[in-house]
Amino acid sequence: MKDSINIIKRLYKDYTNKYISKIILAILFSIFVAGSTSAIAYLLDPAIEKIFLEKDKTLIYLIPLAIVIAFSVKGISLYISKVIMINVGQELKADVQKDMLKALISSDTNYIDKSHSGNFISRLNSDVFMLQNLISVALLNLFKDSFTLIGLLSVMFFQNWKLSLIAIIMIPLAGFTAKILGKRISKASLQELQTAEIFTKKLIEIFKNHKLIKIFQAEKVENSRSGKSLDDLKSKMIKTQVVFMRNTPVMETLTGIMIAILLIYSGTLISNNELGINNFFSFLAAMMLAYQPVRALAGLNISINQGLTAARRVLPIVDIKNEIDGNHNYPSLDFKNGEINFSNIDFNYNIKTDKSALTKINLEIPGGKTTALVGPSGSGKSTILSLIPRFYDPQNGTIKIDNQIIKNVNLASLRKHISLVSQETTLFDDTIRNNLLYAKPDASTEELEKAAQDSFSIEFIKELPDKFETIIGENGLRLSGGQKQRISIARAMLKNSSIILLDEATSALDSETEGKIQNAIQRLTKNKTTVIIAHRLSTILNSNLIYVIENGKVVDKGNHETLLDNSKTYKNFYQKQLNKE
Repeated sequence: MKDSINIIKRLYKDYTNKYISKIILAILFSIFVAGSTSAIAYLLDPAIEKIFLEKDKTLIYLIPLAIVIAFSVKGISLYISKVIMINVGQELKADVQKDMLKALISSDTNYIDKSHSGNFISRLNSDVFMLQNLISVALLNLFKDSFTLIGLLSVMFFQNWKLSLIAIIMIPLAGFTAKILGKRISKASLQELQTAEIFTKKLIEIFKNHKLIKIFQAEKVENSRSGKSLDDLKSKMIKTQVVFMRNTPVMETLTGIMIAILLIYSGTLISNNELGINNFFSFLAAMMLAYQPVRALAGLNISINQGLTAARRVLPIVDIKNEIDGNHNYPSLDFKNGEINFSNIDFNYNIKTDKSALTKINLEIPGGKTTALVGPSGSGKSTILSLIPRFYDPQNGTIKIDNQIIKNVNLASLRKHISLVSQETTLFDDTIRNNLLYAKPDASTEELEKAAQDSFSIEFIKELPDKFETIIGENGLRLSGGQKQRISIARAMLKNSSIILLDEATSALDSETEGKIQNAIQRLTKNKTTVIIAHRLSTILNSNLIYVIENGKVVDKGNHETLLDNSKTYKNFYQKQLNKE
């Protein structure tokens, strides 16, 4: 209970509070709804008495006109209040999603690595929708139906207080039923949201790996898996809706019992001349109209539980606490020649496990020169690269650039000096121009074309129908591997950073293209501090310094000739690469 109250306070403070004036306006119109609904029930009293019993011809048009006006006021007021709250709900939904996206975009790489992207997408959509429903629907219904119920109860008591006392017994009974169902709907909603996450993850993987599915002829397997995910989601959604609808038979039964009791008792009152026919019909109309707000208020607890369940999954994302601080108030990196120093670095992706990715790593990477990291897959080379721009922070040891500990400088100033070209080229579903401008949004057309020229990208760009304005598809799927890699190199050229990190940057290139790209890389890295994860012999031979990494440790270092003479590990590695080429 305390947790739920804290969540409601948080939602009000951070989101609802800014729309309080609109909410108050919606509440005002909900009072009009309540008043007009009560007026409709009350007007049946004079309508029956004056028109049908007394046959008063002077009111035969006025009372129906008043009823029409009451219905119109109710309809217009209900429309306006709902439109206002729809807007508030959409605004709040956008605010929450913006905060979630801001938190995710700024979050540590390690946080993103720990969860599937489908989890985040599901929470951005399904969970936020439930949260929106809590504000735009549940909040409006709380006021609208409460005021309407108060108004109709007033009409009922005005007509006959004895009948009213019997009728209001239904309200606590309905509330008790809703309280029981609320706990069950909260559990069912959580299961539904978790299943929706699983399905979203499956959907993303189908789109991401569609070529793999086809080449291994796994369509039937994936159809079966996705079908099972959909069936699971279907069953959970049915369960949620069924639990939600359990309120209906209970309410219908309670209403039927109430009407039966009221008919028996009112018959007695009418026989004893304690209740007029006109009063009874007005009372009955008020009670029947009160059924809807009672039912809505009874179900309100269910909607609130759904919204709170969603909030418990959404707010932790908004509240992400990064382990890697941006250090915005720290001094900027005073870049000189770009010398990088690793001192006794220990790093583990998962500190709960015993296996370390890196152990006691000591590196001295000279500024303005090329240093290669070689070794078998999984030895820790990519991890070393990831520590330089602080995608991750080591558990022990220090990393310095130009004798400045990188944890003690402004993070933006650090990353400003670093470019990364990876074997896993990442491009956006946008134009070539915008993909290049991602590195330098204010770059001129001349700078753009020079980067394309120097990276040899211009060769295929000019052959495309829309040149630089060509949409390249999701992650550049309309480009070949070599073309994507050249765009990635051009992007790094445009940024013109002083430190270049190359993670097997030529692995996706064919032999015809490789020579040109090697030239482009030489232009990119000239007089710059360059750290290369190298598998190609040409890359290794051109390096000023080579570190041999094995099982997360530095086992040897030196230039090519020195390592061939003194390092058995390097010699074996070199021989394998020689055989490959």
